[in-house]
Amino acid sequence: MSEMLRAPAEVKYADELDYLESVDTGPKPFSWRLSPRMVRLFVLGSERADGLDRQIPQKWFGDRSFVERSIVTLASDRGLLLIGDPGTGKSWLAELLSAAICRNSTLVVQGTAGTTEDHIKYSWNVSMVIAKGQSRESMIPSPIMTAMEQGVVGRFEELTRSTSDVQDALISILSEKYVSIPELNDDNIVFAQPGFSIIATANSRDRGVNDLSSALKRRFNFVRIPVVTNKRSEAEIVRFRTEELLRRHRIELDVPPTLLDILLQSFADLRAAAASATSDDEKLESALSTAEQIGVLEDAILHSQFFGDRVLRPETLAGSLMGSLARRSPEDLAILNKYLHGVVEPRAKKDGADWAGFLDGGRQAIASLS
Repeated sequence: MSEMLRAPAEVKYADELDYLESVDTGPKPFSWRLSPRMVRLFVLGSERADGLDRQIPQKWFGDRSFVERSIVTLASDRGLLLIGDPGTGKSWLAELLSAAICRNSTLVVQGTAGTTEDHIKYSWNVSMVIAKGQSRESMIPSPIMTAMEQGVVGRFEELTRSTSDVQDALISILSEKYVSIPELNDDNIVFAQPGFSIIATANSRDRGVNDLSSALKRRFNFVRIPVVTNKRSEAEIVRFRTEELLRRHRIELDVPPTLLDILLQSFADLRAAAASATSDDEKLESALSTAEQIGVLEDAILHSQFFGDRVLRPETLAGSLMGSLARRSPEDLAILNKYLHGVVEPRAKKDGADWAGFLDGGRQAIASLS
C-alpha cells in the first residue's frame, strides 16, 4: 500500500487491532470486530492486569468513564454525541471507536452550512441517470447510507454546523433505521443492518449556530468531553501527538522537557488571564485548546528543522506561539505583549535560561507582527 499523508486509525494501528482480535474471547454486540472490553483497551491502553503478552499504548487521554459510556451507547445502537470545546479530542475518540468496532473510521460527513440532505442520504450519478435512468446502480450512497448497508459506524462531524433540514433528516435515520428512495419503484428502501450506529461531534462553542432540536437530542446519548486541565494529562497528550508528528515527518529532533513545560505553562497562564478578563477585548480569540498547543509545537519543530539548526530553541517556540495566537490586531497583540511584560519577563529574571530566550523570541515576534 502506498504511503498516506494521514492514515486512518484502522490502518495506522492495524497490527494492534489484528492482535486484539486474535486474543479476544469476550462477547461482541452485533457485528463488532472487538468486544467492548477490547475496544476500551485499544483506546485507553493496556495494563499488566489485562494479561496480554504485548503492550497496547494509550491513544486517547481522558476519563475512563467517558470512553466506557461511549462504548455502552454504541452497543445499544443509539446515536452517540460527543460534545465539548474545540481541541478536546472528540473527533480522535470518534475515529478510534469506529476503528476498533468495525475497522472503518472513514464513513464521515462533515457538517457545514453547505451540508445538504443528499450528504447524509444519497445523490445521483447524472450521466448514468441520463443514459440508463434512475436505479440503484446510478445512485450514489452517502457515507451514512453506506454505514447502514454495511452495519458499521458512520460519523457526523460538527453536527451543530449543519442546518435544521439536515438535522431533521438525521432524526428519521436514527429513529426508523431505514432510508426511503421515492425515485425508485423497486428496491426502494435501504434498511440499516445490525451494528449500524452514528457518532456525532459538536463544539459547545457553536451553541446558537444551529441548535439541536429536542427530537434530535432524544435520539442521542450525550457524552460531554471537558477541557483537559490536569497539566500532567495535557503533557501526555502533547508528547504523544508530537512523537507521532516526528515519526510522520521522519524528523530526528528532541523536544527538551523544559521547553514542553514552558509551552504548557504559557497556555495555563493565558487561560487564567482569559478567565479573569471582564470583556472579550481582554481575551485572546484563540480557544487555547490542547490541539492549539500541539499546533504551536508542530510549527516550531518544522521551523527548526527546515530553517534552523535542527535544534528546538525557546526563541523559535515563542515565535510560533505568538504567530499562532495573534489572530486579531491590535487586540490579541496587546494581550500577548502584556503577558510577555507582566508574566514572562519576571519569570525570565528569576529562572533565566530558557525563559529568557522565550522572552526574546516573543518580543521579536510581536515587533514583526505589529
